[in-house]
Amino acid sequence: MTAALLCFLLAGPVVLVAGSPVYDSNNGTVPLVMWHGMGDSCCNPISMGAIKKMIEEEISGIYVLSLEIGKTVIEDTENGFFMDVNEQVSMVCSQLAQDPKLKGGYNAMGFSQGAQFLRAVAQRCPSPPMKNLISIGGQHQGVYGLPKCPGETSHICDMIRHALNSGAYTDLVQKHLVQAQYWHDPLNDDLYKKHSLFLADVNQERAVNETYRKNLQLLDKFVMVKFLQDTVVDPVDTEWFGFLKTGQAKETETLQESALYKEDRLGLAAMEKAGKLAFLECDGDHLQFGREWFKANLVPYLH
Repeated sequence: MTAALLCFLLAGPVVLVAGSPVYDSNNGTVPLVMWHGMGDSCCNPISMGAIKKMIEEEISGIYVLSLEIGKTVIEDTENGFFMDVNEQVSMVCSQLAQDPKLKGGYNAMGFSQGAQFLRAVAQRCPSPPMKNLISIGGQHQGVYGLPKCPGETSHICDMIRHALNSGAYTDLVQKHLVQAQYWHDPLNDDLYKKHSLFLADVNQERAVNETYRKNLQLLDKFVMVKFLQDTVVDPVDTEWFGFLKTGQAKETETLQESALYKEDRLGLAAMEKAGKLAFLECDGDHLQFGREWFKANLVPYLH
């Protein structure tokens, strides 16, 4: 989200490098694929563009692919609101498979909703292999609220709130509104499980797809970052794969307390036992982190 990432620049200067860095497949680096959040785009110079350049400075020679969903930056931003998520994931899987620089494997970093979309890529498309998945403020159990949105898109957010409140699980809303596809209503659990086009599928709510379970466990690390002062994601527990307990909308449960974990429908319990899960905290609002925090906590997973 564009506005929320401004503090990234304020926390420390980002040196802009002239031209594109030269990537050498034999330089020992692991390529990185990034997927932006709602209201942002692949190449915004004050958000994803700045992060890309910073990573290229920290890891010399690294190939960084910031995903553009569409043919233009405007289309990319709009698709973050209105394009079917399953189609987006399919598009990205095809793009990654055709990129020769990724054939040996890559790390993935998802910002906000981009995090759960990249998890879907890991579960559905194991080739080329994803090594580490870093989720920065991702909503892996969905959301049940939209309390705050990027300032530039507030009118869109008002429209989204109206659509979610009036019928999040109708065919029309599910097919054409991205946020509805990870809307998780604990008061209407049956509706969610039956009609959610994206989240209920990737979270194995209707049936266990053993391929999803197997593919996710191929990750070396699944890193989840939770923002302790988050005013955008509701409930914030979803950033660590927790959520509201079914049947009410006040009390939350952790990932480890959930049926998803206890039944190990995604292999997360097995991954935690194997030391593959990492739960990190950042003391800021949604996607608000400083350069030094990013370097200290996330860059080590990119090597």
